[in-house]
This record gives sequence, C-alpha cells and structure tokens, in this order.
Amino acid sequence: MIVVDNLSMEAGAFRLDEVSLHVPTGEYGVLMGPTGGGKTSIIEAIAGLRPIKSGSIRLGDVEVTRRKPAERDIGYVPQDGALFPTMNVRDHLAFALVIRRSLPSLIEERVAEMAKLLGIGHLLDRTIQKLSGGERQRVALGRALSFHPRTLLLDEPLSALDDDTRSQMCRLLKEVQHRTGVTTLHVTHSVEEAERLADCQFRINNGGIVRTPARAS
Repeated sequence: MIVVDNLSMEAGAFRLDEVSLHVPTGEYGVLMGPTGGGKTSIIEAIAGLRPIKSGSIRLGDVEVTRRKPAERDIGYVPQDGALFPTMNVRDHLAFALVIRRSLPSLIEERVAEMAKLLGIGHLLDRTIQKLSGGERQRVALGRALSFHPRTLLLDEPLSALDDDTRSQMCRLLKEVQHRTGVTTLHVTHSVEEAERLADCQFRINNGGIVRTPARAS
C-alpha cells in the first residue's frame, strides 16, 4: 500500500499543496499529468529523494516520511534508467543485493530469478551499451526488483521507447506486477499507458491530485 496524505513541497517557483493518493496493496497505480506538473517530484518524495514541507507517506503499515531512502524498501526506476555503461547485465541485477551485503548464494539465485522473469537470461554477459532501449528497461526493472521490495516506483519508464517496444513493455510490466504482487506507482504523461496498466489512476490537476476511472483489466 502507498499512502500519500496532505503532502506539500516546493522548489523555487514550483509548489504542490496538500496532495494525497492511495494505491492499495498489490495494485498498479498510475499517476498522470503534464510535463512540469510535479509527477516526478511526488515519486521522488515517496522514494525519500526530495524533501517535503508537510504531510506524511506510508508504505504498507510503515510510516516512512522521515526515513532515509535505503530504509523505505522501495525499488525505483528513474526516468533515464540510471544504468552503468561499463557494467554487464548480470552485475546490474546483482547490484542492489551486493550493496545490501547479501549472501553470494542469494545473489546468484535472485539474478537467475530476474533474468527468467524478464526474459534476459541470454543477455547476462552483455554491457549496457550493447542493449536496445527495451532491453535496458528490462535490466533497470530487474535491478529494482531483485531484492524483493514491497513497493515499486517507475518514473516515465516507457517514454523513450518506440511504439512496438512500448506495447511489449506494457504487457511485461503488468505480467511482472501480477506475478510479484509488488505495489506499484507508475508516472507517465501517456493516456494509453494509464489505460493499459492502471488498477487505480490519478491525475495532477491545478496543483492537486484527483482519482480518475481506470480501464486496465
């Protein structure tokens, strides 16, 4: 569950006042809005990467408003993917587990699990520079999910992909969310993505958030 309650923040001339949203446990939430409307700011605040003025953030039954990012049990895919050009796919899938000092046996198990889940087993020894856009997004998703977070945050994950690849990734994202059960919040400006993916759908409107009907099956 993701609960944002009366969240306020500002950066220069930009501000959001008392915005709220609720994504139930195990559901796929989509937050829409215009460029510059604050979508990324909200998702960064949930991840603990942007300070807030007031309000609260709860993930599951845990109040995380003042917790550090590493203490929030969040898998996060930023808009640019933030992949390392000199690392191969295997090392990316292992990255979150290595920094958590997981046992080598668990790291090996999770790398294999993510590779199978995302269909990238044949890419494990390739560097990021040798991957297509869709393959890179699969790697970024696998890195975010490898430590089995309770919450997954996706910031415009499909914006740089062509139409065919975007359609494939929409199917994959929904399948992965169903199989893992991870509570997800996906930020986008695309109505098509929202309608294909959302169990619950929200839109930033005049500095606030309104819930809109979701059409995803």
